[in-house]
Amino acid sequence: GNSELPTAVNVTWSSINFKTILQWQPKPSGYFYTVEIHGQTSDTQKKCILTTETECDVTDALRNVKETYTAHILSVQSAGMDNFEEPPFASSEKFTPYNQTILGKPEIQNYTQKDSKLNIVFQDPLTPYMFPNGSFQSIRDIFKHDLEYKLYYWKDQSSGKKEATTKSNTFEISVDNTNNYCFYIEATIPSRRENRTGQESMVFCTSVGRTILDEYGAEVFIIIAVIAIAVITLAIVLSVILCKRKKAKAAREKEPLNGI
Repeated sequence: GNSELPTAVNVTWSSINFKTILQWQPKPSGYFYTVEIHGQTSDTQKKCILTTETECDVTDALRNVKETYTAHILSVQSAGMDNFEEPPFASSEKFTPYNQTILGKPEIQNYTQKDSKLNIVFQDPLTPYMFPNGSFQSIRDIFKHDLEYKLYYWKDQSSGKKEATTKSNTFEISVDNTNNYCFYIEATIPSRRENRTGQESMVFCTSVGRTILDEYGAEVFIIIAVIAIAVITLAIVLSVILCKRKKAKAAREKEPLNGI
């Protein structure tokens, strides 16, 4: 009967920007899995019915992102769905998307360094949830004033980082106009107890006033200097040799011819 079927183990939630996947083990043999999502106040929802996979996208079942959910991974036979007997199942840990989904990478749209100002414009990560008009909601649409962004920036080829915080989608930072700067951004929810900080964006570096020394380092200049010295030395040596040969030739031409 159903009670003899093995139950799932290692049930875990994986969620980035509210796209949430349930994963578990082992691969079934001779039976199937069905996922049930139980909310504290919402109706039970079935997902991935009679699947032989060991993961299930449950994003649609977690639309009330502030609700706390528990997943049951039921082990069933194909005919067992009509049975009144409760199938064996494994329970997940509780999961609240609003508090636990990982914040994804912000996208840098534009950045400029002019005079002593570094200006950066970036975009909020999008979620799988849509507005009625079909456009995707961003994490800002869901977190609203709980959402902040942190900027980490430093002088190019330096290890000392500085940071700044904003609730908007722009940064304007005072910098040294004689140096280039590198930076990255990450989203953060200060009110969270876990997963407070999100994924880091790509690192970008400005290139205003970048010199060859900044680009290639002092080693290239040392090599160029050595080559230049070698060329100058060779030119001097050749000049001395040619000069001596000219003097020797002139001296021979001045000598009287023998036998005259």
